[in-house]
Amino acid sequence: MSTDSAAPTPSSVATSRRDGAIAGAVHGGSSERYPRATFILLCLAAATVAAIGISALRGILAPTLLTLVLTICAAPVRAWLSARGVPRGIATTAIALVVFGVLAAFAYAILVALIQFTAMLPTYSEQFAQIGSSIARWLEGLGIGQAQIQAAVAAADPRNVVATVVDVLGGVANLAAALVIVLTMMILMAADSSYGRVIFGQLGAANPDLIAAVTQYTSNVRRYMVMTTLLGIGQGTLNTLALVVLGVPAALLWGLLAFLCSYIPNVGYFVALVPPLLFGFLVGGWSTGIAVLVVYAVINAVVQSIIQPRVVGQAVSLSQTLTLFSVLFWAVVIGPIGAILAVPLTLLAKAVLVDADPRARHWQPALGPTAETRALLKAEIAQERADRKATSAAVEPPPVDGAGSGTAAQVHRTGSLGPDHR
Repeated sequence: MSTDSAAPTPSSVATSRRDGAIAGAVHGGSSERYPRATFILLCLAAATVAAIGISALRGILAPTLLTLVLTICAAPVRAWLSARGVPRGIATTAIALVVFGVLAAFAYAILVALIQFTAMLPTYSEQFAQIGSSIARWLEGLGIGQAQIQAAVAAADPRNVVATVVDVLGGVANLAAALVIVLTMMILMAADSSYGRVIFGQLGAANPDLIAAVTQYTSNVRRYMVMTTLLGIGQGTLNTLALVVLGVPAALLWGLLAFLCSYIPNVGYFVALVPPLLFGFLVGGWSTGIAVLVVYAVINAVVQSIIQPRVVGQAVSLSQTLTLFSVLFWAVVIGPIGAILAVPLTLLAKAVLVDADPRARHWQPALGPTAETRALLKAEIAQERADRKATSAAVEPPPVDGAGSGTAAQVHRTGSLGPDHR
């Protein structure tokens, strides 16, 4: 007698159990799944391998990711030109050339400023020597060994600083290659983006959550990058003018550095502050150094703490701790461009791994305050204030207005007036 299906073999049973365990781990089943610790360790191992692979390809991925962010920011301009009757090919090429021209001009300005800085450094050899001697005496007083003292003094030698700058300038060929990659990728990405609406429509039918997350990501990143660029230009210009007034050398270079560091949350301010603070102290003593510190602190406080939160809004829903970690992580993985693009890259990972997955969206408040989280915190603070006012009102004794109030209290206690009052 024949049957329609064969009896299950031991290997097929084992495969079925393994698949069920994996599905349970992914979908959150409670009957058959890996232990939570094992699942977490597997995720960490996969993230480590991915980070190592990305770091190995940083020479390609860094300019490609930069081009992706620039293409997202320039997409509305290309769409606006196309809506005004400009052919798509001409609009795409024009936007790519303009953005590339801005990048090339900025790179050229940094190159010229570095060359001027290199030529200027030897004039401060005596001041650097005095700083080195002061550092050596201070370290010797702390009981630090001679080898460590010599290393610290060598760091203050302007010849070593010049050598470092020359090494940076020696990467001009790499910078030129990166700019070529950016130009080529920008033209190609802008051309491919013309199919974006159609492709999103096709994918939206199968995975609407992913398309919604990616669409929101592009809008948030565009707003963040454009506003940060405008505020960075203003911040760098104000810093440059202030340094020129204070007589700090290489003011243009430090203004460009302030502009670049405006893209680096939390850490960028200190990176941009140290060089002008040092040279301000060299040329003008403590008064100029303190003036540089005050100017940078005021400008940074106004831009970063007052203006930027108002214009950026909730485009960046990342916690402060996660933002700082992302700067350090991406800087290690793909270099300086990673520090500049830390927020857009972290938002991209969040959009793909959390926002696009309905089963993972409950982690959104842990990654950064959402609109609902802010509303709940505001309501909780208001409730705490109301509770404190109610507690204070209950503890305070009733006011006493004199003898009349005392008589009323006595009548309330005895129920009648005493014999003296009858």
